[in-house]
Amino acid sequence: MNRICFNKGENIRLGYVITLLLCMLFSGCSKTESEEYIPQAPDYSDPTFWYTEENDKTGQNADVFYIVSTWETDWKTDSGETVHYADVYNKKHRDDMMKEISGVAAYMGKDNNFYSPFYRHITIEGWATRDENIINNRFKIAFEDVRNAFETFLKNRPKSRPFVLAGFSQGGKAVVELLKVMPEDVYQQMVAAYVLGYKVTPDDTLASTNIKAAQGPDDIGVTICYNSVSDVKYIQPVVAAPCAFCINPVNWRTDDVPATLHDTITVSVAQKEKVLVLKGYSGSEYAPIMGFLNVGDFHSCEPWLYKECLEKNIKNRIEIFKKTRF
Repeated sequence: MNRICFNKGENIRLGYVITLLLCMLFSGCSKTESEEYIPQAPDYSDPTFWYTEENDKTGQNADVFYIVSTWETDWKTDSGETVHYADVYNKKHRDDMMKEISGVAAYMGKDNNFYSPFYRHITIEGWATRDENIINNRFKIAFEDVRNAFETFLKNRPKSRPFVLAGFSQGGKAVVELLKVMPEDVYQQMVAAYVLGYKVTPDDTLASTNIKAAQGPDDIGVTICYNSVSDVKYIQPVVAAPCAFCINPVNWRTDDVPATLHDTITVSVAQKEKVLVLKGYSGSEYAPIMGFLNVGDFHSCEPWLYKECLEKNIKNRIEIFKKTRF
């Protein structure tokens, strides 16, 4: 039998042809993240892409810039492409985000001007992978929107006016990333940053001097961070570990001295893990999310369970900011 021989160049071409044929045979090669369908970016000069309440009638309070969490699941375009991002041009997606935003505005926006952008947040399926590389790669699109929205927010307000930065879950991640790129003159007007239901990692604290852990109820220019679990064994690293610091939003302590919430719930800070451990609370009003959130942890409760504490604390920090900076 004659042996058929190929030179090096022919081998390469043959390999390419075989790969191409296999891709065609199995309905095409999978797309890379960069090739996937990305919804159109919002235009933040258009009020359609904002939830806004202007409740500061005296001009003596502050602005709140709030970043919403994850609301959408993967969906398909008319041509059948799977999309991993919310579409801000889709009214249903905006309405979904508004459910959370309006609820938070009801307490964070009391006597304050409240601004929250609709943005192309990554879908829950991305988080369910629990793969930080996938999450961070997709989050670039989401953060592009958040950063553009924040810049628009800054352009349309007095530079000397104080503001509060806050976000829940994916929105908390956006808060951390905004702090890293925030110019010094902008940071000087920040009353505090609230990272609800997301982590501030040790690496995050090294990335910017803007990230300073809150030590009590009265410090300003600091970051408030917490995650709630029934036991440390239920910590979900994708949102809560490793975490560099945690503060109890009930008694505003960072040590393990417990506080009582709503007469029946005991809240304390686990010193090693930097999360809140809750006793006397079931979290049963929140359904499990894809089998990994609200399963021993209380992820969905973060903006709601402590809302009276947060409302009071935001007001307190604004008052202290006004007294010390003006």
